[in-house]
Amino acid sequence: MSALICGSFAFDTIMVFQDRFKNHILPDKVHILNVAFHVPDLRREFGGCAANIAFNLKLLGGDPLPMGTVGKDFAPYAHWMDQHEIPRTHVKEIEDSYTAQAFITTDQDDNQITAFHPGAMDFAHEVQVGEVQGVKIGIVSPDGRQGMIDHARQFAEAGIPFVFDPGQAMPLFSREDFQQFIEQATWICVNDYESQLLSDRTGWSPHEIAEKVEALVVTCGGEGSHIYLSGKRLEIPAARARVVRDPTGCGDAYRAGLLYGLMNGLDWEVTGRVAALMGAIKIEQHGTQNHSFTRDEFHSRYRESFGRELDLN
Repeated sequence: MSALICGSFAFDTIMVFQDRFKNHILPDKVHILNVAFHVPDLRREFGGCAANIAFNLKLLGGDPLPMGTVGKDFAPYAHWMDQHEIPRTHVKEIEDSYTAQAFITTDQDDNQITAFHPGAMDFAHEVQVGEVQGVKIGIVSPDGRQGMIDHARQFAEAGIPFVFDPGQAMPLFSREDFQQFIEQATWICVNDYESQLLSDRTGWSPHEIAEKVEALVVTCGGEGSHIYLSGKRLEIPAARARVVRDPTGCGDAYRAGLLYGLMNGLDWEVTGRVAALMGAIKIEQHGTQNHSFTRDEFHSRYRESFGRELDLN
């Protein structure tokens, strides 16, 4: 079974400032802010929600089909995807644009200053769900506004069950937009902050939202996650991370685990734990696509974290 993963592709340029922003920003001068930070540490990572989810689903042995729009500078990313056998058949290059890019400077207090250029992501509506054959499940993850609206509608019209994952795109949508997404989606996945914002925007509590879909999944970082089903809420514990290095991309790794469980008919207790373990494995590495594991290692980590065997048969 293939999963169509709609969302962004991006280059993340990450710089580390070996000091604290507060030591160099004068509070009474922020209206004329003009600062420069010397950043000896720099990494350029492959990112974007669709690509991150696809990378993690591939690690689990799933069959991802990422779909989105990229720019004229995509060649090194394309090579990376080819190396990891992630298909690019539904990735469209926009000739006059750059691939979406985030420029992130982090200080010693883990504060971040980020500039984001959407570039080709704003053309996500130019690729369509109907162009893909043989898809049984999908996800609409953060992307260009019109692309997310179109892809949700196209999944619903095609009768393909899908996860709605608004993420950092939440500010792009109105109350009416969110209500429409919820009516169309099969499942919804948000973090705890986004869950509160979704309730505030729609006027519906998590339990009320869960009555309109098959499940509402709310991640809570190190506190685990909640899965709201009709009339009840499951408490999923966090998996044990051996070291915490970089939380960026943990949500995408969790969503890959969620898709894997749904694609393989796992129950929610197991699906939530598989997803939680994916997030824990990711947090142990810098970047969003630099981790790996074997099937045996994953089973061992599952047993270590949850005190039970993982049965995928």
